[in-house]
Amino acid sequence: MTVVTRFAPSPTGFLHIGGARTALFNWLYARHHGGQFLLRIEDTDRKRSTDEAIAAIVAGLRWLELDWDGEEVHQSHGVERHKAAAQQLLKEGKAYLCYCTPEELTEMREEARRNGQSMRYDGRWRDRDPAEAPVGVNPVVRLKAPQEGVTVVDDKVQGPVRVENTQLDDMILLRGDGTPTYMHSVVVDDHDMGVTHVIRGDDHLTNAARQTQLFAAFGWDIPTFAHIPLIHGPDGQKLSKRHGALGVEAYRDMGYLPAALRNYLLRLGWSHGDDELISTEQAVAWFDLDGVGRSPSRMDFAKLESVNAHYIHQSDTDALVDLIIGHLTVSLGAPISDDARGRILAGLEGLRQRAKTLIELADAAVIYVNRPVFPLTNAKAARLLENDGRELVTESANALSKIDNWSEETIESAVRSLAESHDLGFGKIAQPLRAALTGSNASPSIFEVMQALGKSETMARLNAVP
Repeated sequence: MTVVTRFAPSPTGFLHIGGARTALFNWLYARHHGGQFLLRIEDTDRKRSTDEAIAAIVAGLRWLELDWDGEEVHQSHGVERHKAAAQQLLKEGKAYLCYCTPEELTEMREEARRNGQSMRYDGRWRDRDPAEAPVGVNPVVRLKAPQEGVTVVDDKVQGPVRVENTQLDDMILLRGDGTPTYMHSVVVDDHDMGVTHVIRGDDHLTNAARQTQLFAAFGWDIPTFAHIPLIHGPDGQKLSKRHGALGVEAYRDMGYLPAALRNYLLRLGWSHGDDELISTEQAVAWFDLDGVGRSPSRMDFAKLESVNAHYIHQSDTDALVDLIIGHLTVSLGAPISDDARGRILAGLEGLRQRAKTLIELADAAVIYVNRPVFPLTNAKAARLLENDGRELVTESANALSKIDNWSEETIESAVRSLAESHDLGFGKIAQPLRAALTGSNASPSIFEVMQALGKSETMARLNAVP
C-alpha cells in the first residue's frame, strides 16, 4: 500500500502555527514511508473562503518548504461529485430525505437544551413516506446511520476510541438547497484522492466516528486516523493570538528560518529520545506516529529562539547573506551595493554568533552597509569620542594607514602598539575606534570589523570623524 496523506485547510484566514505543524506531520509521514503528500483547499464555505487566504496558505507552505505532490485540489470543484455520492446512498436506501421544518428543529434544539443535552436529530423522517412531506419544505438528505452497537475509531495517537451509536444521529449529507455538507465532502474527497492516513488536530476527533460511519455506508476503505493534541500557550490555555497563534508569515517576518521553525514544530508534540536539534533528513528518517504524544504541547518562544540561533549558526553563508540583504533592502528602503554585500559576507561569522533571529542579524549587519553619521545619535558611542577620544582615533588612523598586509593580526598589532606607547589599556583606544567605525558602542571584535570593512573603507570612516 502506498501511503497517502493530505493537508486540508479551510481558507478563511492565514496558515496558523497549529495548521503548519499538522502539515509538517503529514508531510513527514508521507516522506518517511515513500508515499504522497497532497494539498486540498476545503473552500466549500464560499462566504468565508477568500482568494487571499488561499494565497497565504500556499505561500506559507512554500516558505516552510513543505512541497506537495501534484496540483492542489479545491473542494469546491467537486460539488457535483459530492451530490452524486449522496444520491447514490439515497438510491441504495442508506440515506433518506428529511422534511423537518425549521420549527421542528428549533423544538428539538430547545428540548435538548432543557435536558442539558447536545442537539440530536430524533430520526422522525427516517422511515416515513415522502408522500407525507409538508408543502414548501426543501428536504435535506441524511445518512441512515446505525442505531445499535458501537463505532470504533482505532486512532494511532489517541488509541481506540469507542462511541455508542445511540450517541450519534443521522447527519446531513446534502442541505435543503442541495449543497453538500463539509462532513460529507471530506469523506468523498478522501476516498477519491486515495488518502490512507488522516493526520489532524484532535479537535476533529469527534468527527472521526461520523466519518467512519459514512465510509462504511459507501463500502469504502476507512483511512487510518491519527489525532494530534493541540498546541497551547505557555500558560496551558488554548493558543490564541496573545500566545503566538499567528500566521506563518508573521514568524518569517520576525526573523525565523523555515528549517528552524520546522525543527521546533516537530518537537512540539513529537519526540525521538532526547534529540532536540533534528535536521530535515533525520526527521524524514525518524518520523512515525508512535512518537506523537497524547498531551497538549506548549509554545515556548525562548526555545524557538534557541533553535533558530542554532540554524543561523549552521546556515550556508551565501544563503544567509542573501536573506540579510533581503531584510536590509526593505528596512533601509534602498538596494544594497555589491561592496556592502562583500563586507557583510566578510564579517558574517562575528555577527551570527550573537544573533537569535534574522532581524537581529540584519540590524547588526547595518554597520557594514552605512557609514556613521555625525553627530552620533547613539549617546554612549558619542561620549566615547569626547575628551581625547577623537585624538586617539586620528592617531590610530595614522598608524593603520601604514599597514600593507591588512589582516586582523596586523590591525591588532598596530592598535596595541599605539596603546602601549600611550601607556593606555587596549579598551581606551578600541572603544573610540568602535564608535568611529560603527556609530555604536557595541559590535563584534573591532579587529574583525576593520578586516571586514577593508582598509579603504576603514580609513574613510576614521578620517570622516569631525
